[in-house]
Amino acid sequence: MAIENQETTVREIKPKNRRIMGAGGPEDEDNRWPPWLKPLLREHFFVQCQLHADSHKSECNMYCLDCMDGALCSLCLAHHKDHRAIQIRRSSYHDVIRVSEIQKVLDISGVQTYVINSAKVVFLNERPQPRPGKGVTNTCEVCDRSLVDSFRFCSLGCKIAGTSKGFQKKKHRLAMASDSEDSYSSSIHGKVKNNNKENNNSNKMQSFSPSTPPPTSANYRSAKRRKGIPHRAPMGGLIIEY
Repeated sequence: MAIENQETTVREIKPKNRRIMGAGGPEDEDNRWPPWLKPLLREHFFVQCQLHADSHKSECNMYCLDCMDGALCSLCLAHHKDHRAIQIRRSSYHDVIRVSEIQKVLDISGVQTYVINSAKVVFLNERPQPRPGKGVTNTCEVCDRSLVDSFRFCSLGCKIAGTSKGFQKKKHRLAMASDSEDSYSSSIHGKVKNNNKENNNSNKMQSFSPSTPPPTSANYRSAKRRKGIPHRAPMGGLIIEY
């Protein structure tokens, strides 16, 4: 009987441990995407293959989704038969992949597509823009690059970052910081307005007392007039009798 009770206790504890360990941890965040996606975005392409450096086809522009062992050249694909391999292309020094290839293995909804050489492509990583152009109404939620209104992200890397829980918290903190700055500026603006009102009221109170009249021309002449030199009466009209 003691053994049976012990087994039932173990059976009851195991599900609880599973729920605690899988409750929204980083493992769940990684399981949202295929295991090959993040290594693909970190890989450096269009470098010379070390195994086939003597060949003119030694440029590494392929990637095996099953092996995930780095960038491959066309000659390396001989060792990856029946594997899922995709080709990376370049546009303006940035890595792109054709939509026809990537949409078979990945959901690219929300990522803006571009037409390059008559083929739709998506960029692998973000391309920050110094400042959006005039009249732009929609930008990437991560790097603020100008987008068409129907898209949210400019690249696959921005979609991973923009849909993560940590990024949402970061946006929330930035929104709270902007709100606090707005409230602080509004409070400062209110204090300035109150000070201006108090100054205007004090000026109005002072205007009720009579002000000193401006100096007139008469006051100016009287103030500037100096005492003249005294003159004596002439001695010719004075008669002296003895």
